[in-house]
Amino acid sequence: MTALKGSGPAVCIGEDIDTDLVIAGRYLRTKDWNFWAEHVFEDLDPGLAGRLKGAVLVAGKNMGCGSSREQAARALHEAGVQAVIAPTFARIFFRNCINVGLPVLECELPGCHDGMMVSFDCIEGWVETGGTRHVFRPLSPGMQEILSSGGLIEYWKRRLHR
Repeated sequence: MTALKGSGPAVCIGEDIDTDLVIAGRYLRTKDWNFWAEHVFEDLDPGLAGRLKGAVLVAGKNMGCGSSREQAARALHEAGVQAVIAPTFARIFFRNCINVGLPVLECELPGCHDGMMVSFDCIEGWVETGGTRHVFRPLSPGMQEILSSGGLIEYWKRRLHR
């Protein structure tokens, strides 16, 4: 199950973060998701993976550009990221996040900095930082259902076993 509402400390990264920065290609020979989680953002900041459990990842524009690898979304999910917030996403990365059960919210958070508490609600469509509420277009009911199921595979398991 994925929470559609939550809060946690912000971990801020830059713009145009491609999937190779999320998880380097040299680690994709294994299918060990926990191993991927240990190496998230290693080429950007070797200590970043250790700060992601329970965090809300805040990125700049064009988050998840580059190679269309599901492993990038999976690695973030397994590292314990609660949600990814950015003004824009590469569309394939956006859907890969939904499909692995990781909420992605299209919203700009000016003035957000590492450690700032961030609260979010995917259903109502808001993010709150420092007492300021930022509104975004909520995820579609279908995407919300996939997320609340824990991802696309769990969603279909539920649907097929009704």
